[in-house]
Formats: sequence, C-alpha cells, structure tokens
Amino acid sequence: MAQNNIPISEVYWTLSDKADKKFKRIRDSPYYDRDRNDDYFTKVFKVYTQLWKFQQENRQMLVEAGVKRWEIGEIASRIAQLYYGQYLRTSEANYLSESYVFYEAILTRGYFKEGSMQEINVANKQLRCIVRFLIVSLILNRRDMVNQMVNQLKMSVDECKRSFQDDDFREWRQVVQEIVRFLKVDTAFMNMRPLRYSLILDSHLESLPFVGSSFEGRRVLKLQNAILSSYHLNEVKFMEVTLDTFRILQCLEWEPSGSFYRATEPPNGGNGSNLGGASTANRIIYSQDITDPTLPLNPRKAILYHPAVTHFIAVLATMCEELPPDGVLLVYLSASGKIGNSFPLLSSSGTYTNSAENTGVSFHDVESDAHTTSSLSSLLDSPTSSVTNKGNRENRNAGFLWLGSRGNEGLNCLYPSDLIPFTRRPLFLIIDSDSSQAFKALHGAEKGEPVALLLSPSYPSTAIDSSRHHSGSQFTMFLTAPLQAFCHMLGLSGSNIDMDKYNMAEHLLSLSLSNWGSTLTASDILDPAWAQVLHDPFLRRLILRFIFCRAVLTCYAPTFRNKDFLPDCLPHLPDSVSPLATASQTAIFQIAQVFDVANHFIFSHDIILPENNYVIDKATTIIIPDSPEADIGEEMYFDFKNL
Repeated sequence: MAQNNIPISEVYWTLSDKADKKFKRIRDSPYYDRDRNDDYFTKVFKVYTQLWKFQQENRQMLVEAGVKRWEIGEIASRIAQLYYGQYLRTSEANYLSESYVFYEAILTRGYFKEGSMQEINVANKQLRCIVRFLIVSLILNRRDMVNQMVNQLKMSVDECKRSFQDDDFREWRQVVQEIVRFLKVDTAFMNMRPLRYSLILDSHLESLPFVGSSFEGRRVLKLQNAILSSYHLNEVKFMEVTLDTFRILQCLEWEPSGSFYRATEPPNGGNGSNLGGASTANRIIYSQDITDPTLPLNPRKAILYHPAVTHFIAVLATMCEELPPDGVLLVYLSASGKIGNSFPLLSSSGTYTNSAENTGVSFHDVESDAHTTSSLSSLLDSPTSSVTNKGNRENRNAGFLWLGSRGNEGLNCLYPSDLIPFTRRPLFLIIDSDSSQAFKALHGAEKGEPVALLLSPSYPSTAIDSSRHHSGSQFTMFLTAPLQAFCHMLGLSGSNIDMDKYNMAEHLLSLSLSNWGSTLTASDILDPAWAQVLHDPFLRRLILRFIFCRAVLTCYAPTFRNKDFLPDCLPHLPDSVSPLATASQTAIFQIAQVFDVANHFIFSHDIILPENNYVIDKATTIIIPDSPEADIGEEMYFDFKNL
C-alpha cells in the first residue's frame, strides 16, 4: 500500500493519466512555430521520469494488480518519442541518442510482442514503435539496425495480416514499400563516408583560415538555424522524411568522432523486465558511441514536410526573429516550378519525358544553341538559353516554387518576392528547382543583408535515373555526397567501382576542395555575402562542393553548351574558382582519369598536370559530340605524356 493507504495501482494509474494528458499536449504543439512551448518539455519529462521510477520500484505489485507488459512498453515508447521530439525542436544529438536507447530496449525486450497477436491495438503500437525506431536509426546512420528493423517490420506486418484477417493492413504495407524504396536509393555506396561533418575526414575547425586582410573589421557569421523543405510529387521518402531533406539534414550535423567506423555490439537481448536498470550498461555503450561532448552543438533545423506556403513563411519568420546577432539562417527549398509537375527525365536522345509516376505532361525537345562554338567560354558567356519551348519559358518567367498538390495557383506558389522581407537578416539560400533562376531576383533587392544564393540547374545532367523519383536531386547529391554524385552522373555504382580508384579520387577531391578554400580566403575581391560565412565549417563545405559541382557540369560533354544544365550562384564567386580556371579543370580531369571517364568531358588546351601523377600515364582522346548547328564534330587530342 502507498502512503495514505492509497493502493499502489491507484497511484500508478493517477500518474499515468497525468503523464498521458501532458504528453498529448506537447505532442500536438508545433515544433518550430513561435508558440511551440519549449519549456513544457521539462514538465512532461519530469512526470514521465516519476512514472517510470514508480513502476520500477513497484513492478511486481503492479503486475499482480493487472498492469500488462505492453503498458510498461507504452511508457518507454512515450519517453522515446519525447526525446525524438526534442531532437526535432533543438537538433541536439544527445536527445536522438537517448531516443535510440529506449527504442532499442523496447524492441529487444519484446514489450509489445506478447499482446500484439491478441489485440489489434497492441499490434498497431508495436508497428508504430518499429517505424519510429527506423527513423531514428536512419538519422543516426545505424545501417545494421535499419536492416534488422526492416526485416522485423515485414515479419510483423505479415503476422498481423494472419492474426487479424478482418482488418486491412494496406497502409502498413505501403510503409514497408516506402522504406524498401528509400533504402534501394540510399545505398551503402551513398554512405561510404558519413554525410555529417567529420573532424576525421573534413577540415578540422582549428585549421579553417579566416578571410584575408581586406575583410578585417567585418562580421564572421555562424550557421545557427536552418529550414529544410522538399515538395515533389512521388519523391523518394520514408514517412515524412524525404530523401533530399534527409541528406541535407545529415550534411548540417556533426559526425561523432570515429563512431561511423566503430562496430557496435547489440544490447543484451534478454527478457529482463526492468528497462531502466537493465539498460544502464547498454546506455553507457551507446551514449559513448553516438554522442561526443567535445563537438559543438548542431545548428537548429526545422524540417518541413510538404508545408503550405503560409506555414513555411510563418516558420521562416520565427527562425529569423530568433536568429542570434552573429547567426546566419540557411534555407533549403526543393520544389517544382511547374504547377502539379515534378522534374522531367532527360533521355539519351536529349528530349524530355516524364516518368510513369508523373502527371502525364509532356516536354518538348531541347534544341542546341544556334551560336555553338568549341570554346568553353562561349558556354558561360552566351546570353541565350537553348530551351526554346514556349511553355518552359513561361514557367521559368513565372518564377515560383509549387508547394501544393492542387488548388489556387497563388495560394500554393512561393515567389521570390515572398522572401524579400526576411532579407533583413543574413540568409544563405539553396534553391533546388527547375525555376531556381527566378530567385536571382533577390540579388540586389535585399532589405538590409546580402543574400548568398546557390541555385540548381534547371535540368539534371544525367540520362540515367535523372528523375528525383528514382534517386533524389542531382544538385543536392553534389552538395552532400559530391564524389558519389559524380559517379552516379556517369552511371557508376558501388558494384562496379574499384575501391582503390575510389579512394584515390576521394583524396584528389579533398585536395581540390582544400585548394579552392585557400583561394577564396586569400581573395581580396570575395563578396562579403560569402566572406562573412566562409569560416563556418558547414557553409564553407557547401560552397566548395558547389564549386566542384559547377566545374563538373560545365566540363561534362553531353550538355556542355547549355546553361540550363549549370548551377549558378549570387553574388558571383571570384574567377579564380570558376569552371574555366585551369585549377578547376585540372581537378576534374584528374578525378575523371581515375575512373577512366575523361572522354565524357571537354577541357581547355592549357591544362597543366602535376608531375608524378599516377593517373596520367597515357594519351587521352576527348570527343566533342557532333552538332548540326556547328562544325565541331571532331576530336580534340591531348597527349598528356608530353605536357
């Protein structure tokens, strides 16, 4: 009996009811809006801590009073959800770590297993727990656990279908299909190195140089907040995590030092009933492996899944209002610029068609530039676009991102002018869309702070699974996994790549990124919009990967004449890091030579290659594709042995 002769079970149910009411309140509160009520998390967590401790101390009497095992599991699941929700609000990795610990213990000890075959309600709780654990494991890049949970989800859905034949589990089958499709794209090859910022593989914070003397006295800003949103029809996703936002999310977080490469023993799979006590040792193992107290805090991120325009603007306003004086806000937006459409496919013949999953709207052929020359400079200097389709021009001139599935055009369209009021604070915008060029209108129209703009090409540059339906955005892939994006563009994959060659290419890319970074920091003409954010490790890495992406796509032979296939940035970066710079073309040529694909690119005559470079050991023929518009159907032959 408890104090005041109140039965133990009554005390338990009173605490449980109190915790349940508080949980529902915080669950329904917004994660990112102004009224998100961050302080309430502490109150809710305090109640659940009290409830969990009480059931631990009185477990035997509660079981005798009729408390079921799955009800204890439900408490643990709520605690895991609280931790994950707080991670979404704050982006602090320790909350995600604790959520992982609780979910792992719940499923390892089978809290829901006993009742899942008798009660449909318990079966659904178990399936939801598996799916939530899958999301946490995905974000933490726990691939072994992800694969284990996918198999468990499949088996659990099949068991439920057999046990509850009168119920329709179609939605759960769709969830299984989503995660299978997601993992089919997000392969082991895409995760050969962590997408997060690694102090082992990326530049260490202490080694990042500041911008040159001409920048003295000006601000040095740090990435503090970010808004990540992707809105496309039929895009690859799992629940409310799209592939593109998933990649950008990881790209803006710290990789725990060394944990990516450490194998972790699974926790004790015993059937102990005391979650708190039994998981203590496991928690120490996992916390040490997942969290790293020496790392800085992650930037706070708002992940918006298919937001309404008004919701996006409301979150943007809140993020700007809460931005510290030395902070910069990153906004990543990936959406179509055509009402009801997503990206078209580029066929090998150079025409655009929609995938079978698309809306059936056709795209016309892409015609060649009438003023084609063999000079690379004409590619960047040409004032005309090669896309002559009237509908495409109208869509581009309309200049918006389509955030909707149906309805009024103005209601679901995000225009460049919608962002102008927020340029009173420092913004770093990444626009990944076929209408990205319309957002150049922001440059020069700012209301107080210069905006840094990274703009995607209007069309992807690969004929292999170019639709984001299959592999996500090519531009986003270059920003988050640049070497994998390079290989994917050329049809290379993990199954047909020599790892020695891949590692050499990774080394060459790392050197090139470092050299571009040094060039920018030494520049006296670097625009303040870039100079003030270049010391931030996350933004610096995005800028350098953009330079690589632009250089690759500029030199890529199949589309080298067409500005619609090139990314752009505003303000302009110095010419010393342009695609026409010898250093840039040399970097691309070296990496292409490693994979024996240099004949897919077009380079200038004045490339100077380093001595004793093992990849330059034979003459290379670079072929310019035939064109009916110009007499350049000839080979440019470079004997690199003699350079």
